[in-house]
Amino acid sequence: MAAACSSSPPPSTTPAASPPCGRGSSPRRRRAGPTRSRPTCSGTATRSRPARGVPVWLHYVPGTVFRTNNEPFKSHMKSFTTYVVDMMKRERFFVSQGGHIILAQIENEYGDSESAYGSGGQPYAMWAASMALSQNTGVPWIMCQQYDAPDPVINTCNSFYCDQFTPNSPNKPKIWTENWPGWFQTFGDSNPHRPPEDVAFAVARFFEKGGSVQNYYVYHGGTNFGRTTGGPFITTSYDYDAPIDEYGLVRLPKWGHLKELHQAIKLCEHALLHGESTFISLGPHQEADVYTDPSGGCVAFLANIDEEKDKLVVFQNKSYNIPAWSVSILPDCKNVVFNTAKVRSQTSVVDMIPENLIISGSWQIFMEKTGVWGEPDFTKNGFVDHINTTKDSTDYLWYTTSFFVDESEKFLSDGSHPTLKVESKGHAVHAFLNKKLQAGASGNGSDSTFKLETPISLRAGKNELAFLSMTVGLQNAGPFYEWVGAGLTSVKINGLKNGTMDLSSNKWIYKIGLEGEYHRIFNPDSRDDIKWMPSPKPPKDQPLIWYKVNVETPKGNDPIGLDMQYMGKGQAWLNGKAIGRYWPRKSSLHDQCTASCNYRGKFSPDKCRTGCGRPTQRWYHVPRSWFQPSGNTLVIFEEKGGDPTKITFARRRVTGVCGYISEDYPSKALESWDKSKTESDSAVAKVSLNCTDGTVISSITFASFGNPYGACRSYQQGSCHYPDSLSVVEKACLHASSCTVSLSEDHFGRDLCPGITKTLAIKANCS
Repeated sequence: MAAACSSSPPPSTTPAASPPCGRGSSPRRRRAGPTRSRPTCSGTATRSRPARGVPVWLHYVPGTVFRTNNEPFKSHMKSFTTYVVDMMKRERFFVSQGGHIILAQIENEYGDSESAYGSGGQPYAMWAASMALSQNTGVPWIMCQQYDAPDPVINTCNSFYCDQFTPNSPNKPKIWTENWPGWFQTFGDSNPHRPPEDVAFAVARFFEKGGSVQNYYVYHGGTNFGRTTGGPFITTSYDYDAPIDEYGLVRLPKWGHLKELHQAIKLCEHALLHGESTFISLGPHQEADVYTDPSGGCVAFLANIDEEKDKLVVFQNKSYNIPAWSVSILPDCKNVVFNTAKVRSQTSVVDMIPENLIISGSWQIFMEKTGVWGEPDFTKNGFVDHINTTKDSTDYLWYTTSFFVDESEKFLSDGSHPTLKVESKGHAVHAFLNKKLQAGASGNGSDSTFKLETPISLRAGKNELAFLSMTVGLQNAGPFYEWVGAGLTSVKINGLKNGTMDLSSNKWIYKIGLEGEYHRIFNPDSRDDIKWMPSPKPPKDQPLIWYKVNVETPKGNDPIGLDMQYMGKGQAWLNGKAIGRYWPRKSSLHDQCTASCNYRGKFSPDKCRTGCGRPTQRWYHVPRSWFQPSGNTLVIFEEKGGDPTKITFARRRVTGVCGYISEDYPSKALESWDKSKTESDSAVAKVSLNCTDGTVISSITFASFGNPYGACRSYQQGSCHYPDSLSVVEKACLHASSCTVSLSEDHFGRDLCPGITKTLAIKANCS
C-alpha cells in the first residue's frame, strides 16, 4: 500500500469525471491510498519478489518470458492479480466498497522498456490494461511511465520532477506516483542525499502546474531483511534518505519542511480544486501560476527556476524576492506563507551510540568446509550459471576442480608465482587454493561482471581450486532482466612452462549453499547434529566461519543497529530472524562527495553524496521486537574474515538540534493562518527547537545572530555577530525540552550591522 492524500467520495470509474485524490478530493475524508495489485513492482527485493516482484520459480516454467506477449507469463500474471484483487474485495478495502483504496496499479514503468520487447511489447501492455479493467475494482487503474496507456487507464509519472508531465489524454488527471525524496544505496558506493529544498521545490512546481495526486516513494525508509534486497548490490538498508528514516525517526529538516509545504498547499485547496489557472511571466526564468475561484479566492505560486540567481519580481503591484530554484506560495495572492528554499524546520543531530555486547556464556564457532561438503550436487565439464543452479535458494554456490602440476615446473624452485585469472558474470567470489583463501573480487551496482587476478603458490602434484561464488541480490530492472545470470565464466593459470592452463572446460564439482545453511544453524531451535565448538577467544580474520553468542537486550527504547565495521562480509541473525547481508565495503575516496549540498538545479543521485572512503553501510537495523527479555542468540556467518569481538550494538538517538532562520523567512503560523482575517503579517521570524523522548536542551554549543554560515555541527561566525547571542539563547532554551527565540529587537537590541539581513543559527545538545 503506497502513501497518498485523503480520499475523495467513491469515484466514478471514469477518472476524468472524478479525479481520485489531491485536486478533486475532500481533505476531511479518511486516509486512503493506491494499491499495486500485480506481481510487478519497483524492484527492491529478491526471493518472493526477486525481480520486480516476480517469483524465481516462474522463470523456470517452460516457455516463459517475463513482461511480453507471452501466454505462460500472462496466465500466471492474471492469476496473481485476480488473487490479490479478490482478497482486497473480500476485506472490502476498495473505496467503492467503503474502504481506503482509491487507485489500483498494474505493471510499473513498463513504458521505459516496452520498445526493447519488439512486437511483443505494446500488445502485452494493452493486454495488462484490459486484464486489470476486467477485475471490476470500482476504482481507477493507473500505469506508471506507460505513455500509451489506453483509456480509461491513467498513465502516471515516476521521477524526481513531474511538473512538466502531461497525461496522454486531457480527460485524465495529472498523477505523480513516485516522487523520489532520496535514492537507494549500493555496496561500495558513497551515500546519496536529496536536499529538502529540492524535494519541496519539485512538489510545489507539480501542484503549481495542475497536479492532482503526488505520492512519495518512499516516505518511510525501510530495511531489506534477510536476502530480500535486489539490485544487485543494493544495501540491506533501504533508508532512501526518506522523511522518516529506516529506524522510524523523523528526518529533520526534510520531514518538517515537507510538513509545512503540505500545510501551505492545503491552505490553497479551494482555489486549486474549483478555480481556473492563469500563467504570468515575471522574467526570463520567473513565472506565476494564479488560481482564482468563483467565490473570489485567489492563490498564487511564484516560481524562480533560475539555477543560480535570486530574483526580485513584481506581482500584483507588490515586490517579492524569490531565491533561485524555489517557489513561493501565496494562499491569498498577497502573503508568502512558504518558500521551498527557506527551511524553517529544525535539524536533528542523530547519532549511533555504541552499546557493547553484554555476553552471557562464551562464544561458539562452527567451521565451514572449503569446497564440497557432504555429497556433491553434480559434476559437469565447464561452468553452469549460478542463479539457474541455486534458483535463489541461497547466495552461495561452490565451484571446485583439481589439476596436477609437474615437478619440473620452474616456479617450484625459483620462488616465482603463477597467476590465477578469473572472470565472472557476478556478483562476487572468494578463491581458495588447497583450502586456503587466496583472494576475492566483486562487481558493483553499475556492472556486476568482474575479473580477479592474483599470484598463487602451487605445489607439485595435485592442487585443488575452490571458488565460493556469491550473489548480492538479483537483477530487478531493464528488459529481459530475468535472463541476467551470475557465476564464473573463465578460470586460467598463467606462468606455467607450457604457457597458460585453461581450467574453464575442466570437470567441476558443484555444491549448492553452505553446510551451516543446510542445517539451519542460525535457528536457535535447530536440532541437527552440527556441533558448535566453545571458543572463549573466537578466531579473528578467519574465513568461512560461523559465530554464535548469547547477548542481552540493549537498554532503553531507542532503535537498535548492529555495528559490523570490523567484519568482512556475510550474513547475521538474531534469534533465528535474518538481519540481512552485511558488507562494510568502502566507497572510493575519489567519489564526488560534498561537505555541503547546493540544492539549486536539477537533482541526480550523483549530485549530493557523503561518506567517501567509508563503509557504505556500517550499521544494520535490528528491530526491538526481535529481542527477547534475555538470552538472545546472535549468529554471524563470516565469509572472508573479521574481528567478532568488536561487534557492538548501537542505539539510534537524537543527541542535538540545530536551527537556522533569517529575518526574511516567512513568519506565518501555517496551522492558524486565516487569509480572511489578515492582509499582512508583522510577526517576526523565529527559531524553534525541540528535544525529543524526554530529553532537554542541556547545552548550547553555538549561537550567533548576524550572518553566520555553515551547516549544523559546523556553524561559523560571520563578519556580523551579536556578542550577546549565546546568553540570549541560553536564557530562552537551557534546560527546557523546547524553546523559541524570535529574531527581534527585544532579544538582540539595536542593529549592529545595518544593511545585512540577519540570521540566527543555534546548535544545542539534548540529553
